[in-house]
Amino acid sequence: MPFLKLQEFQENLSTTFRPCTFRPWQRSFQFWIRAADIYTGYKVCQVRVKFVKGSDKQEEMWEKQHELAAKKIYSMCYELGGFLLKAAQILGKPDLAPAAWVRRLVTLCDRAPATPFEVVQLVLEKELGRNISELFERFDVDPIGSASIAQVHRARVRGAKNDVAVKVQHPGVQDLMMTDIRNMKAFALYLQKTDIKFDLFSVTKEIEKQVGYEFDFLREAEAMERIKHFLHANNKKPPVLVPHVIHDMVTRRVLVMEFIDGIPILNLGDEMAKRGINPGGKMAAVAKQNILKNLTLAYGQMILKSGFFHADPHPGNILICKDSEVALLDYGQVKHLPDNLRLGYANLILALAENDPIKTTQSYKELGIQTLSTCENEQKELFKLAQTMFDTKLPPGVTVMSPFSEGSSIKKIGVQTFPEELYSILRTVHLLRGLSVGLGINYSCAEQWRPIAEEALIAAGRLKDRNPEVHKHGLLRRIFWRQ
Repeated sequence: MPFLKLQEFQENLSTTFRPCTFRPWQRSFQFWIRAADIYTGYKVCQVRVKFVKGSDKQEEMWEKQHELAAKKIYSMCYELGGFLLKAAQILGKPDLAPAAWVRRLVTLCDRAPATPFEVVQLVLEKELGRNISELFERFDVDPIGSASIAQVHRARVRGAKNDVAVKVQHPGVQDLMMTDIRNMKAFALYLQKTDIKFDLFSVTKEIEKQVGYEFDFLREAEAMERIKHFLHANNKKPPVLVPHVIHDMVTRRVLVMEFIDGIPILNLGDEMAKRGINPGGKMAAVAKQNILKNLTLAYGQMILKSGFFHADPHPGNILICKDSEVALLDYGQVKHLPDNLRLGYANLILALAENDPIKTTQSYKELGIQTLSTCENEQKELFKLAQTMFDTKLPPGVTVMSPFSEGSSIKKIGVQTFPEELYSILRTVHLLRGLSVGLGINYSCAEQWRPIAEEALIAAGRLKDRNPEVHKHGLLRRIFWRQ
């Protein structure tokens, strides 16, 4: 594809690039008007339902409310963009949100409005210090994906044999996202005091810190290489593919890396159907199990053995490659857990895998999670809450996490203090759960991570090695998949 001259871009820049953004005060006004409208709709529905007899009619009323809210949330997230797109990725999960929300919000993955190519070219040439036509022999004008912070183009570096992915940050997006997060923090504080008995403020503080890191692509490149090296060092064959960084083409706002060809996990069912594979058949089931097994193994090793892990496994960051290999993309959000929290979480994994409510309660204290429980069967509810927060398999009878439901553990067990460092684990587990629900596989990551947790605790001298021969031969590195 021919390159347009830089001079032409500069001359037309003012007329071709009009960012669809608002000034901070206008953006805040838009957020609060829309959020208040959505919230009020649910509160009104909550009152109206009490005057209707029959669970079917009540359910019908809620479904209509969910459909109406889904349209408004989609409109707000798509039109305002910024951090609200990330919020949509978090909320649009089958286990967390109503089905109407999921149907709408799942389409927002990699669907952020793209920055025009002329602006992308200006950013690239400013950051890399050379003309784009000198750097690349081919550069696709249309991005292969556009998210809240950056967009990615496929290209070929001059003299290279393979394609690369070029990640370019949207100009001016950082100020917008920080404005969004401040608004979300205030809204979270309000919800925490009124409807949801959970330390949402600490969660949003951690989000603010993590999102701030995402604007430094030098940090992302370093994280990508570190995780790639760790997974190679701990496995004969790494469970997930991590792109290779092109080191001399990385700046704070540009990241050039190996291009990995694959199918977005959201399109897996359609791709199977195209190839004549029944998405509900045995062959598809085996492929889905392998995909989830590899993701689970990779995350178990990263979180429990290294403490340094990719913390953003939403569907837009996962590709399915040849032979059901899994590629994990986008290392803007990574987390380093201090050893006390890493090992504390390993103890909680053992408690969940062993169905031990007493040990679970002890793990809460070790992790610094403080609760305000005054309900009956406190230990049972604490264990149920731990399953809800930290395991992919929901407790019996629970199909959707609804913090507004009177029967939910979060309503019964108020979480007064939730260490913000644990948010990344919480989000990672919930995203893995969303993937498992989408793939139709109900499994417990705690059960799968149990041998890795034991290995981590033994290495730290916190657990006696009951079978040294097993560890000598490294058999605990294997995950045995159980339906």
